[in-house]
Amino acid sequence: MNYDFTIIIPVYNEDENLYRVEKELLNYLAIAIKNTQVLLVNDGSTDNSLTIIKEICAKHEEFHYISFGENCGLSAAIKAGFDYATTEYVGYMDADLQTSADDFNNLLKYVPAYDLVTGVREQRKDSFVKRLSSLSANKIRRFFTNDGMDDTGCPLKVIKTDYAKRIPMFSGLHRFLPAMILLQKGNIIQIPVQHFPRMAGQAKFGLANRLVGPLLDCFVYLWMKKKYINYTITNRD
Repeated sequence: MNYDFTIIIPVYNEDENLYRVEKELLNYLAIAIKNTQVLLVNDGSTDNSLTIIKEICAKHEEFHYISFGENCGLSAAIKAGFDYATTEYVGYMDADLQTSADDFNNLLKYVPAYDLVTGVREQRKDSFVKRLSSLSANKIRRFFTNDGMDDTGCPLKVIKTDYAKRIPMFSGLHRFLPAMILLQKGNIIQIPVQHFPRMAGQAKFGLANRLVGPLLDCFVYLWMKKKYINYTITNRD
């Protein structure tokens, strides 16, 4: 099948969630408005995740995987998915299923008019501390990037693949995807999406890496913004 859309799902020690991921994505594939495949990116899991991923991919031709030899982090997993994808559009969601794949259909309605469409979790089902730290981090990041986005940490996005592939690799890039599209003079928009409590597994981010990490990454972004090379090819032979 010729696919139009690849959903990237980074996986790090999520063996308790992966069969739910399989069920959720199979349900979405049945209603997807574009021909869709799923790319599971195993980020060096130390539990049974890779075994389950291989089992899922062996059963369903729409499911594929790549696997790191060691844990490299969420940003690396997302970037590897971008680099590996061959479809016109790429999406991204977390394996914890706190967002719904069904919302991809709503996001996809805004392409190709926009180069990145990101979800915004308007009714978050997280703890007060988690919501407060995310709110603070988003305010700090928005001050530095001026991207106008309220929730760049929302793990539900659709991006044109040619834009995604031109995003430079750095730790923390998952918080700056809208800003990196703006550096390419692309168009971005945020759309409300559903949010759910985590049902299984452990959260991978705490208070420190929601606040301290994003603040330091903002200075990396400012350096990159100054040095970023953007070009458009108008002719070729």
